[in-house]
Amino acid sequence: MKRQLIAAVGVAAMVVGLAACGSDAKKADDAAKPKDYNGKTLTAWVMDGSAPQTWQDGIKADFEKEFPGAKLKLEIQKWNGIGAKVTTALSEGSVDVLEIGNTQTAGYAATGGLLDLTKDKANLGGNDWAANLNNSSVFEGKQYAAPWYFTNRVVIYNKELFTKAGIAAAPKTLDEFYADLDKLKAVPGVTNPIYLPGQEWYTYFGLVVSNKGQIVKKDGDKYVGNLSSPEAKAAFEQYKKLQSYSNAPKDKDEATPAQGGIFAKGDVGAMIGLGWEAPAPKDMAAEKIGFFPIPGVAADKPSGVFLGGSNLAIAQASKNQDLAKGFLKLAMSDKFEGQMASTGLIPNKPSLNSLAVTDFAKAAIPASASGDTTPNIAAWANVENTPNPIKDFLTAALAGDYDAAAKKYDEEITKRLAQKQ
Repeated sequence: MKRQLIAAVGVAAMVVGLAACGSDAKKADDAAKPKDYNGKTLTAWVMDGSAPQTWQDGIKADFEKEFPGAKLKLEIQKWNGIGAKVTTALSEGSVDVLEIGNTQTAGYAATGGLLDLTKDKANLGGNDWAANLNNSSVFEGKQYAAPWYFTNRVVIYNKELFTKAGIAAAPKTLDEFYADLDKLKAVPGVTNPIYLPGQEWYTYFGLVVSNKGQIVKKDGDKYVGNLSSPEAKAAFEQYKKLQSYSNAPKDKDEATPAQGGIFAKGDVGAMIGLGWEAPAPKDMAAEKIGFFPIPGVAADKPSGVFLGGSNLAIAQASKNQDLAKGFLKLAMSDKFEGQMASTGLIPNKPSLNSLAVTDFAKAAIPASASGDTTPNIAAWANVENTPNPIKDFLTAALAGDYDAAAKKYDEEITKRLAQKQ
């Protein structure tokens, strides 16, 4: 290193004293060494149930190997009450990296709590991220998070009842699905050809996406409710027809009561749900349960879907931003995204979809390409606050006048979007 330094500065530098030469050599040696991370700890929050233990163990080992001397502290958080906890942690700088639900990211970005990652996107692997999966990580044109994992709803069906109804293959279009539900209706003992509560707004959201519509729209410099649009009304007609095959209450959602428990009784032909909502083997034999994408109007394209999931973000107040970016790069790598895909989740890039090998994932992935996340608006969380106006709108519209219900709840949604966070 000393010879290289001398050559670099030229012959004139050879007249300096030995002490100076030794000092310059030491500086060059220090610059060539990896940054000293001794004593530094990166704190990362992931939510309960998100990261498999193999992922946690693997990323901890790789991170501490990549950054010698640094420690990774993974903390598992509960979803209940997480909003207030995140707000406090972001203001105090007590967390470096955190998992944030994709419907929450814009709100935290708007408050200045998240680090702007726009210049880091390419280095994090962002050039390969699916655009619709990345939408919720972007706010006002800037990248504030990295898309981590996603999932969407599919039709979960009872194979035995489908066989009794003479249904040999999964329907490819909505019309075929309606016809199959008619067949199931005629099977003795079937209480619900499909169990679809009136307030299952995620399914309705996906149908709106299929009809190239939006729940809200921008009107000048503000956002307003858009349930009165022709696209939202067309989606509702499809939703209404599906719901007509169900005896589920029109004023409840899929969690009240948990639809998986109702399906497990064996007298329900199908339900629309997430993978974890399918009954466990102790409640219903796995071989009786099948999955297929929610059909669309045309056979070559499933229905649009609501894309739920999580992003990973870095706190603006983090004192370890370089380490945090290193952690994010590892988490977004094919190795660790692939591990998420292998558990049945949808990875952030299409090239990894083949690693999602569960029956549920095989049904979910075809629809994910045409899915969407909720509007990327800082105040969107206000819309989902209880009582959720979209749920109440569905109940009201199923009971009678669509146009009147849409007008009423558009006004409520508009009011909530104008509220401060």
